[in-house]
Amino acid sequence: MARAVFQDKEIYLLDDPLSAVDIHVGRKLFEKVIGPNGLLGRKNTTRILVTHNLQYTKHVDLIYVVEDGKIVESGKFEDLAYLPNGAFGKLWAEADNSSLEDEEEPEELEEPGIRPEAKPEIRNESKIHIEKNAEIVKNTEKVELGRVKKSVYLTYFRIMGWFPACGFLAFFIAHFLVMIGRSLWLSDWSNENSRIQKSQQNLSIFAENPPLSVETRLIVYASFGGFEILLLIFTFTCLTIGSLRASYGLHAPLIHSLLRAPITFFDLTPIGRIINRLSRDLDVIDRLQDSLRMMTQSILNVFMILFLISYSTPIFLIGAAPLIGIYYVVMTHFIPTSRQLKRLESVNRSPILSTISESIHGSSSIRAFNKISTTSDQLSKQIDKYAQCRYLSYLSNRWLGTRLELVGNTVVLFASLSATLSTKYFGLSPGLAGLSVSYALTITEVLNICVRTASDLESNVVSVERIDEYQKIEPEAPWKSENSDSLKNWPETGAISFKNYSMKYRPTLPKVLDSINLDFKGGEKIGIIGRTGSGKSSLTMSIYRLIEKFEGSIEIDGKNIENIGLHDLRKNIIIIPQEPVVFSGTLRFNLDPFNVFSDQKIWECLEICQLSEFATADELKLMRFISEGGKNMSQGERQLVCLARAILRGAKIVILDEATASVDSLTDSIVQQAVRNYFPDSTKISIAHRLDTIADSDRIVVLDQGHVAEFDTPQNLLKNPASLYSQLINEKNRT
Repeated sequence: MARAVFQDKEIYLLDDPLSAVDIHVGRKLFEKVIGPNGLLGRKNTTRILVTHNLQYTKHVDLIYVVEDGKIVESGKFEDLAYLPNGAFGKLWAEADNSSLEDEEEPEELEEPGIRPEAKPEIRNESKIHIEKNAEIVKNTEKVELGRVKKSVYLTYFRIMGWFPACGFLAFFIAHFLVMIGRSLWLSDWSNENSRIQKSQQNLSIFAENPPLSVETRLIVYASFGGFEILLLIFTFTCLTIGSLRASYGLHAPLIHSLLRAPITFFDLTPIGRIINRLSRDLDVIDRLQDSLRMMTQSILNVFMILFLISYSTPIFLIGAAPLIGIYYVVMTHFIPTSRQLKRLESVNRSPILSTISESIHGSSSIRAFNKISTTSDQLSKQIDKYAQCRYLSYLSNRWLGTRLELVGNTVVLFASLSATLSTKYFGLSPGLAGLSVSYALTITEVLNICVRTASDLESNVVSVERIDEYQKIEPEAPWKSENSDSLKNWPETGAISFKNYSMKYRPTLPKVLDSINLDFKGGEKIGIIGRTGSGKSSLTMSIYRLIEKFEGSIEIDGKNIENIGLHDLRKNIIIIPQEPVVFSGTLRFNLDPFNVFSDQKIWECLEICQLSEFATADELKLMRFISEGGKNMSQGERQLVCLARAILRGAKIVILDEATASVDSLTDSIVQQAVRNYFPDSTKISIAHRLDTIADSDRIVVLDQGHVAEFDTPQNLLKNPASLYSQLINEKNRT
């Protein structure tokens, strides 16, 4: 509301903004903002107010009555309210609402020095008080620093399985040993002609060491190749099995951890971070086998090349030591930088996903407030921050490339000099000289790949680190009770008892509920009212154990719910929330997701909730498609689907948390009548701003700033004019 008023426009579209606040706040908003004497009224703005609260219609200039998508009546309140058989007149009679008082009552002034007797009071303003030292929650995404811990690698290999991991390494090493043998065999074969020429000059040598036939040479060389292929098959089989196990072993616990995370985690964690873990990080882990294979292959390649060069020309070892030192310095500078840039990439990707998700869900508001450019600019800045990390990553790769090419070319120079000197002064055979130089020519590329793959592996293992962080989220209480069998018929009556119960959303925050002592009898209908922020919804969250206690206890049928598994507890409680939850899928799936009930039972529930016409309007009937969030349904239809789902399940405890705040009076009456008729023996807890909704309650709880201000029958509360409930009723009935 404040955001809309701040825009300072000539036309305001107000889609039922007063339904989610209590009567006093709604009245103040209408008088001070929306009404003819309010802030918008004094500016002569056009205000189009859609509302189910008909008491406000007496103070509007023109009323339009809509039925089935058509305007059936229009006019002033005086012209429509008393028309016989008029659509508005029927609505007015059904709602039985009174209009707001045109003028406020004058305030009584206290005499100087005289303090009146303290009485229960309803504050004139509903405010949110923020203490100076109150905690400000800044749930920024954690960025690890320094090297990836060894425990992260051990976690990956442990999940991968030690047998596949060790098998992969052993077979790969064996593969490179066979490659070395093949290369040496080929080098020896290339020296065959020179040996034959020498042996012809000395027949005794030829007789002692006759040359091998070409067929023998080919068979041995082909055998080396066959062993290489076989070892590669074993290598990649072990790697594939291990990587599949690792992907599953990281994904499954992550999903389990998120599904078992407390509600506060989702309140404090942007959706983009969760999506980032479930998409990008898991994709990186799926491809981690490539980084592991390439790094192992490149390291073994480097060792193989250095061994072959050193074996062919031992003099090369003199220059190899300083080159290895230079290579190590380059690597130790590059890998930490690349690793941290990858971490920053991951962190800066999350806000982009969050903004995209929020923009999709809030697209109507963004367009209505003409904030497309603002949102686009915000997204552009986030993409720029992400692109900066990517750009620096590319620059670091070029920095690495120039230095490794220098090292590689130096290796080629040393290898060539060593081969030349060894051939001239030490009688090195041409085959070994060619072998040394040919492998030296590949060292630049191999060194480059080695450092890059080592960096990529460490950078990609960061995803294991990030997923492992979410796997360590402190879960909710145990899902199942140790004595689940004894809870088959629990609860029997639905009696609820709060014993000195207090609750906080976080340990450092003030109490939301403080020392609550209440006893609800089984089968009672309990109404709960109070100002916005008084703790009404927190009370229901406590029963569901969405937020755990700070002090005290809650008992249902004499059993402390702290000792009951969350699944055993929540499956025996039904809640119909203010925002109805409808899933993408068929109507039948939304009513019976576990396919427990028959079609006949479902149709009976649809009849009770007056949804049979909605179901039969589509030729698919129960199989008609419901879009995501129920966007192809009205608010009332979505709420009635939730009601039908509740009736279908049945339970001894039913909670209506502002269930009818955003629906019309007819839907409200359908919900209330269905709850009365089909949950006669259940304990019904109704939280409402509409006092008519809880007027037929057996007892009423009035909450004020987390305390129980009043708890009695409506009749007894009305007898006391100083009670908060009486004041709310009087305020509603003012004319």
